[in-house]
Amino acid sequence: MPRVRTGPVVGLIFHFAVLGALAASVRLGTAGWLVGLASGVVTFVALGHGLRRSGAEVFGAANWVTLTRAGLVGGVAALIADSFTRPAPVPVLCTLSAVALAMDAVDGYVARRTGGVTALGAKFDMETDAWLILVLSVYVAQSVGPWVLVIGAMRYVIGFSTWLVPWLRGPVPPRYWRKVVAAMQGVTLAVAASGLLPRGVTTAAVAISLLFLVESFGSEVLWRWRRQSLSVSVSSG
Repeated sequence: MPRVRTGPVVGLIFHFAVLGALAASVRLGTAGWLVGLASGVVTFVALGHGLRRSGAEVFGAANWVTLTRAGLVGGVAALIADSFTRPAPVPVLCTLSAVALAMDAVDGYVARRTGGVTALGAKFDMETDAWLILVLSVYVAQSVGPWVLVIGAMRYVIGFSTWLVPWLRGPVPPRYWRKVVAAMQGVTLAVAASGLLPRGVTTAAVAISLLFLVESFGSEVLWRWRRQSLSVSVSSG
């Protein structure tokens, strides 16, 4: 097997290792095992497909960091799946989430320092972030309210919309604020999941985070709509 192809395999093994460690320490239930294994398999398949499409010859140090994050997120997803039938081990859940969030800054730094910035790496990083935010929103929604699910679902709704509305596709101008807002979602949800803050403060923080997310995605949609309107005007003229 070419060296670059070992990445997805190692990632799948690491997923199993994380689940095994959780099973030994907090005793995962059936739902946890199913969701955790599904997370690992989807990562394995999607990453392998991406590597084949990109024709990558080197897996890259930054991708190894993201792969580690993906395994930790799989563990978080497993714990949250179990939380519907029994209390979640909050310290373990929050520790895994915190490490995954901290490593989010590491993979980008490593990619820039090693000259390994790639479209595949950026996509892998983004999807790992989106999965963590989704599962954390599912957990926080149990205590704060179902509206929190909007935070986790928004990235996927926008992604699905691009298949239905062609003008929503394509890149948008770089905006550092977009990265700040994305990081804010994970941090806010992780803090909310910890239960350390009063209920009212937690609800307010999550609501404010959602407003920033709506603004961030809204600005992208507005920019694309204006570009589409301009293209139509030019072609009509």
